[in-house]
Amino acid sequence: MTQASPTQLSAPPNEPANDRREIFGWTMYDWANSAFTTTVVAALFGPYLTTIAQAAIGENGVVLDAGFYTITAKSLLTDCISLSVLLQFFFLPLLGALADYTNIKKQLMAAFCGVGAGATTLMFFVTTPTYWLGALLFIIANLSFGAAIVFYNAFLNEITTEDMRDKVSSRGFAWGYIGGGVLLALNLALVTFAETIGISTGMAVRISLASAGIWWGVFGFLGISRLRNRNVVHRKAPGESYLRLGLRELGGALRQLRGLPDTLRFLVGYLFYNDGIQTVIGVSAVFLSQELFTQVQRNANEDQSFLLTLVLMIQFMAFFGALGFERISRWLGTKRTIILTLVIWTGVVVFAYAILRDTTQAFIMGAAIALVLGGSQALSRGLFSKMIPRGREAAFFGIYEISERGTSWIGPFIFARVVASTGSYRQAILSLIVLFGIGMVILIFTDTDKAIHDAGNRLPEEVLHDAAAQG
Repeated sequence: MTQASPTQLSAPPNEPANDRREIFGWTMYDWANSAFTTTVVAALFGPYLTTIAQAAIGENGVVLDAGFYTITAKSLLTDCISLSVLLQFFFLPLLGALADYTNIKKQLMAAFCGVGAGATTLMFFVTTPTYWLGALLFIIANLSFGAAIVFYNAFLNEITTEDMRDKVSSRGFAWGYIGGGVLLALNLALVTFAETIGISTGMAVRISLASAGIWWGVFGFLGISRLRNRNVVHRKAPGESYLRLGLRELGGALRQLRGLPDTLRFLVGYLFYNDGIQTVIGVSAVFLSQELFTQVQRNANEDQSFLLTLVLMIQFMAFFGALGFERISRWLGTKRTIILTLVIWTGVVVFAYAILRDTTQAFIMGAAIALVLGGSQALSRGLFSKMIPRGREAAFFGIYEISERGTSWIGPFIFARVVASTGSYRQAILSLIVLFGIGMVILIFTDTDKAIHDAGNRLPEEVLHDAAAQG
């Protein structure tokens, strides 16, 4: 009998880890689903939905009046986002726990990929009279996106050994930025030159939204086809429902998490600093429009289309940032490298507050954001994956996903309150330092090596040492 290769030491029985074909399929899914986050969420769907809703019922028209809660044309998009996140909060950990128990990660990932991609493709048929259909499709697509990500992240532990997690996680983020950026560039070109080629802007937007669904579905299924289920299937007791089974498994995962204090501490720290990251990204456009472009237009009559160039630059530069910080982590260590990215994020906030005055400086700030964006998120995912007990991958990543989304209101709340009380967007952006500071302090006092060992896993250097001993 041939001896197992060192790269297979951490793999579940009978299935090798670090298989290039499988890793390529895993990274291809990030290439695929990033089309939804860039073309649909970040660029086109929000303005389109708001415009057609206002055309149908008026600028401040009421979509739904439930007495205690009113949805208007202006609030429709944010209400859709809130509802989809709320649904994720309840369903993602449950789905993750169920996937760990029933050995259907691949099938569930494919199912939610199909539903999400299908809903996105159907956005082509959303017009002014059917604006409500657009809202429903977005909720379905965003919920499916989050669900598929839980299973996608869980596969990271199964297809790699501990020494490869940071590298593969970073590679996934990197190719996601490129995939999303390529389609976004093509779609924005279509929208920009729509009338030149003989179609309306609205039709160009509808084609672009559908293209994101097709891109997500085609490349997504190609990637998923290369993944393999691994864990042994558990038998469901007679008469036991899958809902009860999932709740029981989720309860077990939460109890196990409480018994892993350093894993829990890292997760709390991540929630704070990732909220800071997401808030900086989310408020950048309004910050620039209020603190930079008004003055620029008044003094120099420059075009605000600069924003589009900046977004695309960040998207493509983030590819190099994700891969570059993974290389730095090999020398500095993953935890120290994440702390380094947080120091840079803090510097970005200070730069925006004290220095930013023109478009050249905005490009400098955008370049800094691009370089640390992928590194901070990819390395955080890679580090967390090593702190997860085997057999609980999907459940723990379900908690990871909903915890991240569940606190996404903290940064915007702080930003809004400071703007309301001071009238200054610069002071508001500076206030986000508190999120980076809290997250950084918690991470500094988290023993990540102990967390990895407590979860029953090995440090990357231990994997390499074992490989050398066997080789």
